Amino acid sequence: MAQPARQTISYLTRRFQEVGLNPNKRHGQNFLIDLNLIKLLAKSAKLTENDVVLEIGTGMGSLTGLIAKQAAAVVTVEIDAHLFQMASEELEEFDNIEMLHQDVLKNKNTFDSRVIETVKKHLAVDENRVLKLCANLPYNIATPILTNLLLSEIVPVSMTVTIQKELADRIMGAPGSKDYGALSILMQSLCDCEIVRIMSPKVFWPRPKVESAIIHIVHRPDKLARIPDLNFFHAFVRAMFFHRRKFMRSVAISAFKGQLTKPQVDEVLEGLHLGADARTEQLPIERIQEMCENFRRQLIKVTGEEKPMLANQSG
Repeated sequence: MAQPARQTISYLTRRFQEVGLNPNKRHGQNFLIDLNLIKLLAKSAKLTENDVVLEIGTGMGSLTGLIAKQAAAVVTVEIDAHLFQMASEELEEFDNIEMLHQDVLKNKNTFDSRVIETVKKHLAVDENRVLKLCANLPYNIATPILTNLLLSEIVPVSMTVTIQKELADRIMGAPGSKDYGALSILMQSLCDCEIVRIMSPKVFWPRPKVESAIIHIVHRPDKLARIPDLNFFHAFVRAMFFHRRKFMRSVAISAFKGQLTKPQVDEVLEGLHLGADARTEQLPIERIQEMCENFRRQLIKVTGEEKPMLANQSG
């Protein structure tokens, strides 16, 4: 198999000049040009010959070729037609890469069905195959990529990606910190998360205005098993942090408006010994999980529905 071209700034600028293009800011194109960091990203994914790897943002194919050498198959998605064509030329000698020219997302809450079906096709080849995400993610879609994958039918066993440091800090956020929020709780409730490396803007072309990070996220089925209804939990956490500075009681009353009365909301909070001055952002994850389950059971009791939905759950 051929080795893709080395993704250096001189190589990239020459190739872009040859076709008369500039990186597309709308698509969040920032190319990782430090070869050692590209290798670190691939190494941190801990790939094996049983892995189907999903890459979002093929770019010029430098990372794609590296992970294809280690994995059973790579499904790589690129929205930009010019990059798709250039990467196709770089990767043409690999026989275990399937390239998709499209947007990976159908909308902000859903993966495109073609991506899902292509991944499932490669997973079905062998019962021992597992999915991993390894990518230099376009910054403008990093959050929906990570959250949607965890809620999808093809949950990866791990996700190893470059993202903005600010987003990595939010994923790692601790109770009471400015970074702690709905994303922190969802990710930490389902996964073990580790920041592998903080990266300067200098290692990208064009340079972003912010620092970046490589983060390694391992899905934990035992953590998932503690959450009776994942979609309800996701909607609940988002609702409880929608007005993060307000007291928890007023946020809960707003979140369950039209579903639970104020006395029914108070019944849940009093049962958890949460006072009038409690704020969601101060609670540890285990307490938020407990609160969510108590509200879910209250809804079941009030509505009689076995699988109740939060009013904002469809949004």
